[in-house]
Amino acid sequence: MSDVFGELATMPVKQIWDGVRARIVQSELITMAIVELGPGAAVLGHQHANEQLGFVISGSLVFTVDGERRERGPGETWRIPAHVPHEATAGPQGAVVAEVYSPVRADWAALPDSPARRPAWPVEG
Repeated sequence: MSDVFGELATMPVKQIWDGVRARIVQSELITMAIVELGPGAAVLGHQHANEQLGFVISGSLVFTVDGERRERGPGETWRIPAHVPHEATAGPQGAVVAEVYSPVRADWAALPDSPARRPAWPVEG
């Protein structure tokens, strides 16, 4: 079976931080992640060599990037250059976000897999 196509519902889950889980699609040069943050989940201040782009799919979060603080909701984006400090806190309903990193997030890829579970998005109707 090819590894070209996949489905979120069958992907293993990576526990990134407390209350923060991700499903990762990784190529040779890029990592894409669909990240689920529980209500009020905090991603503490950090920085990394990876450039980071993202947008909110559902819910909300407050992002602080290099001292600039903004609330982000569905359809709103962020761009974080390499080595720039940033942090985020999910809103009261939590959040689902899509993020892309370059170069790849080898640190995330090395985390143990948890079994696949129903993703928070897309919502089954």
